[in-house]
Amino acid sequence: MKKLVEVTRTYRKFYQDHRIQGEFLHDLVNLARLGGSARNSQPWQYMVVNDPEVCEKIFPFLGWAGYLADWKGPVPGERPAAYIICLLNKERLAGSEAEAQFDLGIATQNILLGAMQCGIGGCRIASIGAGLSRLFDIPVRLTISLVIALGKPRETVVIEECSNNSTVRYWRDEEGVHHVPKRTLASCLVELPLVKP
Repeated sequence: MKKLVEVTRTYRKFYQDHRIQGEFLHDLVNLARLGGSARNSQPWQYMVVNDPEVCEKIFPFLGWAGYLADWKGPVPGERPAAYIICLLNKERLAGSEAEAQFDLGIATQNILLGAMQCGIGGCRIASIGAGLSRLFDIPVRLTISLVIALGKPRETVVIEECSNNSTVRYWRDEEGVHHVPKRTLASCLVELPLVKP
């Protein structure tokens, strides 16, 4: 499990011609639906897309890698082979939308872990242009919240240890290796004294 978590990084370059079957995408959605849900309301629904023409129509509405300002996303041939579009069903909400977003974090991590176990990488994308919603006939009860881009990774992503005061901005080196700083375990642990009565 530790190794799977370590290699489940955010991938943004893919072998675009490596097709991903619909059945596999449905298996990933099954992992998402089995995750925990506040009040067990299970408000998320998912649309899987693996048709190359539809994938091409989705791509222009997605923002890629905020820290890499001069990079506009993967070029043709390196784009995602499939997407899972995450839609909030407001009629299923039992609590707040903020509560539902916690559920989505659990669900999408399940998706990415399940994908990576089979050699498929992914990228959660929340930077979504308004035009994406207009591509589909979406009922009023559903709102797009997140898009997961999927494909066979075409880049190397490595974890770099950083100190508590170091930058956490990811970067690419001259060879195109993507470096992701992670805070140390020690810097993530805290010990707090009890409040005295």
